[in-house]
Amino acid sequence: MKRKISIFGLGYVGSVTAAGLAHRGYRVLGVDINPGKVEILESGHSPIVEAGMEDLVASGRRACRLHATTDTDSAVLQSEISLICVGTPSQRNGKLDLSHIERVCREIGEALRRKDEFHWVVLRSTVLPGTTESIVIPILEEASGKRVGTDFAVCFNPEFIREGTAVADFFEPPFTVLGATDGDHLQPLRDLYEGLPGRVFETRLAAAEMVKYACNAFHAVKVGFANELGTLCKMLGVDTQTVTEMFISDTRLNISPAYLSPGFAFGGSCLPKDLRALIYRAKELDLCLPLLEEVLPSNVRHIERAAEAVLRMNIRKVGVLGLSFKTGTDDLRESPLVQLIKRLIGEGLELRIWDRDVSLGRLVGSNRQYIEEVIPHIGSLLCSTLEEVVKGVDVVLIGTKAVSPQVLSDLLRQDQAVIDLVNLNPAERPHGSFCYEGICW
Repeated sequence: MKRKISIFGLGYVGSVTAAGLAHRGYRVLGVDINPGKVEILESGHSPIVEAGMEDLVASGRRACRLHATTDTDSAVLQSEISLICVGTPSQRNGKLDLSHIERVCREIGEALRRKDEFHWVVLRSTVLPGTTESIVIPILEEASGKRVGTDFAVCFNPEFIREGTAVADFFEPPFTVLGATDGDHLQPLRDLYEGLPGRVFETRLAAAEMVKYACNAFHAVKVGFANELGTLCKMLGVDTQTVTEMFISDTRLNISPAYLSPGFAFGGSCLPKDLRALIYRAKELDLCLPLLEEVLPSNVRHIERAAEAVLRMNIRKVGVLGLSFKTGTDDLRESPLVQLIKRLIGEGLELRIWDRDVSLGRLVGSNRQYIEEVIPHIGSLLCSTLEEVVKGVDVVLIGTKAVSPQVLSDLLRQDQAVIDLVNLNPAERPHGSFCYEGICW
């Protein structure tokens, strides 16, 4: 038998979720403080303007599976699952306004005080990581006089619907995310979305909260990138549409998971040089392209984070595994590892370096010229074996994937620390009782 659901907030997310779940056979009771929205839905019409919603709401009302009310108490008492879909607008300083969530949680908590049965509270509103645990759960516990995990469960289920295509997005989600501190509490949510396309991820609350921001931030970056590139194309007299068509046709590198795993800074003979050339040309054209202009400073800041991670340890001897700008090449030009090493040497630290693919004797041309200009005494720091680097240092920086995890594990001591700059897969990371830290994970 399908569970009864109450949905708090009849804006875009709440209305579409309510109508969609009613269509899937659930008995749904929408809740909103605005009596006008309640009256509209009760009359069989959609409280929002959205393609497909009028038919979906009318269908739900005819089947007697979709209702609405302003009464929080009756909604909680008549349902087993409460979905919170209220807004989280920005304040003037950019901070989220959580007053709607706080009010609804307090009202639900007060209703739970008068309910004996176990209840599920599921947050779908977009909130920053930590909000569910630091705000939602404490308010519910205080208002209800009950304990999370014992008397009620709290989960997080972000939405991925877009205005204009909200109904289609609900029934064909790119993926579904279910967050909870206890995986056993997710079964009712698994049932809600059973049969919908897309992968289902079950994770911790904070990760479920964060993924919506990851998606929206990336969407914003893509829009900004496309617009800045298009603007530059137009000013240069280049056909923007042709460039775009060719660019998006590459699904191996451009429109793909490539370069989207957190790791170390980029370098090499292409990316930094080409970014600088574009930015310089834009300035000649009096164009302000802030997104592109900030990519290189962001990259430099990431190198600085690595340096700060080492300096915080208050140690003197550092072993660096890797020197070239990426594994499988001896190209040192604009290598972020070279810049990091230069920074650490400037702080007076003692360094030992090993790179399977780098031998100063084989470096020629601009590659050799670059390293001689940046770190002219690099030869005295290079070691021929991995063991020579690891032995006697306090911290080991992994800047290459060309290292055997087993060999490295056998060489590491318990009192040493490891900082991973390349995001090795868990199975490929060295194992032992030493301290392991990822640069941004």
